[in-house]
Amino acid sequence: MQKTAEKTFPVTRSDAEWRQRLTPEQYHVMRGHGTERPGSCALNYEKRHGSFTCAGCDQPLFISGTKFESGTGWPSFNDPVPGSVETTTDRSHFMVRTEVHCATCGSHLGHVFEDGPPPTHLRYCINGVAMNFTPDE
Repeated sequence: MQKTAEKTFPVTRSDAEWRQRLTPEQYHVMRGHGTERPGSCALNYEKRHGSFTCAGCDQPLFISGTKFESGTGWPSFNDPVPGSVETTTDRSHFMVRTEVHCATCGSHLGHVFEDGPPPTHLRYCINGVAMNFTPDE
């Protein structure tokens, strides 16, 4: 995967620390820029009110009010928590897409597309294994 300029993030860990903290699937997606199988994560079906956080560093990423059913098989949101995610150009797989990564630890989360619902018209298509969910009390 071609990346734009390398950046240092507030949360950094060695490869060994990432492998210890994350499951093998999370490591593949978040540190290896992989993709989980569509429809394979329970967070795709999560309907409760709450927040979705980065599985790598616990940074709040999205709130449930921005989640919508996109029919893609991955959790989709139309607006992240301000300052929680950053984007880079992804030129893998013979296409150009916009990759979404955590602004705190740099972990790959998914991609953003311009085919979402109003008001942003954006669809943050996020791998469920890259997030944890905390319901509101």
